[in-house]
Amino acid sequence: MLGRTGAFRGRCRFELQQCRFLSLSSPPPPPELSRLHYPAGSGSRKYRAEQEAGQMSSARINRFLKANEYSHTLPRGPASHGVLGFHSNMLPSNHPGEDRRSSATCLPGCGGVLFGVFDGHAGSACAHAISQRLFYYIAVATLPLRTLAELERAVEEERAVPPLLEWHKYPQDHSCPDGGAISFNSLRNYWQERLEDEEDEEEEDNSRVTSALVNAFRRLDYDLSVEAQVHLSMSSPRRVSLPGEAFSLSSPLRVALSGSTACVVHVSSGVLHVANLGDSRAVLGVQDADGRWSAVSLTNDHNAQNPDELQRILGEHPLSEQRTVVRHDRLLGLLLPFRAFGDVRFKWSAEMLSRVYETRPDIVSAVSEAARALPPHYLTPPYLSAQPEVTQHRIRPADKFLVLATDGLWELMHRQTVVQLVGEQLTGLQQQRPIIPGVGMTLGSLQRLLLERKGRVLSVLEDQNAATHLLRHALGDDGYGAVAPNRLAKMLSLPAELARRYRDDITITVIHLNEPDL
Repeated sequence: MLGRTGAFRGRCRFELQQCRFLSLSSPPPPPELSRLHYPAGSGSRKYRAEQEAGQMSSARINRFLKANEYSHTLPRGPASHGVLGFHSNMLPSNHPGEDRRSSATCLPGCGGVLFGVFDGHAGSACAHAISQRLFYYIAVATLPLRTLAELERAVEEERAVPPLLEWHKYPQDHSCPDGGAISFNSLRNYWQERLEDEEDEEEEDNSRVTSALVNAFRRLDYDLSVEAQVHLSMSSPRRVSLPGEAFSLSSPLRVALSGSTACVVHVSSGVLHVANLGDSRAVLGVQDADGRWSAVSLTNDHNAQNPDELQRILGEHPLSEQRTVVRHDRLLGLLLPFRAFGDVRFKWSAEMLSRVYETRPDIVSAVSEAARALPPHYLTPPYLSAQPEVTQHRIRPADKFLVLATDGLWELMHRQTVVQLVGEQLTGLQQQRPIIPGVGMTLGSLQRLLLERKGRVLSVLEDQNAATHLLRHALGDDGYGAVAPNRLAKMLSLPAELARRYRDDITITVIHLNEPDL
């Protein structure tokens, strides 16, 4: 196997010949409780009836918010690479949710710690595949050639393959779709090609990591495309699907037709590398000398709101397409992110896509209604890129944490507010430690210190998990920095058919780098 897990860290792993995976279990749907009132429609009578049930209790709010929270502390020492631990949580609005998250420690070679959030669209198939496979590609891309040669010998001799990753996962994140043999063969082809290339060992460490991240992203997207084309080549025109095939998360064609953004953090020896594809973000929480918090963005959004990204897209296509490549701030008038995994209907040739529509209308329909025909003005593909933008940052003492989140969070909260909330929560939790009176401290000054500490911790005692703390404020903010219980309850009790209108899936990982200063 190529992955291992410790206690409470999952059982998903690659096997040499075959991998048996379980279906992803989706979080339970929102409880049917008190609703907001909406105009008459399919469910408006239900909202009015449920208002009689009373407000959602605090205990039920907490159970809902904390259903997917997870935290992990890394052992102190070189193996942590400068990471103290992390808090993570997910809250879906789509049913099933389309976001995914991953976290793992690279075991052989120079090692490192990996974190990622993945925002799927047109279904969760692509995001799910990326969350399970990308870290293996990054591990292979960063490993020394001698280690890859040892892996290849072990496979050839049918010996046990040493694990590449130690996963840190919440139990509901464990399951993987069928298709492990295909995934493993693609990964093996990748390391075999690396073994044939003797030049990649010459780069400096930081340049090597940057190149490895770019190569891993691009290679996985390439493999997803190739696997889908092989699957398509075995399809006869209008053939009847196997039971459940069109809805299987492991169908190579469904994975490639759906899409996903990705924001991945690689931490090694005190250096952060952030590889971003799409509109998720990584924001650094910095504590200034005066104790104040500031937010430093380590990513750029890849959409029409980014002038540089817009010019890049326009520059890759003829002048005759200047008015059609981006319409209504969307790629070809359809897709918001300008970079993503999958989404081959923005990458393949028109001829290849026509064959998909002819031979596999079942899978196309299962992915998206919009995917049933060629995008408008589809003249010079590819229009979509899987080339990540990589930034590098050496961790400083003032860098206390990094917030990694899908766009569902950033649509609701400004980055400075996010950093302020996490910083105050962390310092508030630390304020719970016993107070040791200093020399000359009077009872009056001690009392004032205790009252001040009480005020600071009241707002953070609800959540020990920083990601949950952000979720609570993002959904229940009263406009003055506090949480309005009524608003929070109503946002959490929105039915599935309406929740997506008010918020997106939200996935957050808060990576702790240094203890905050008190």
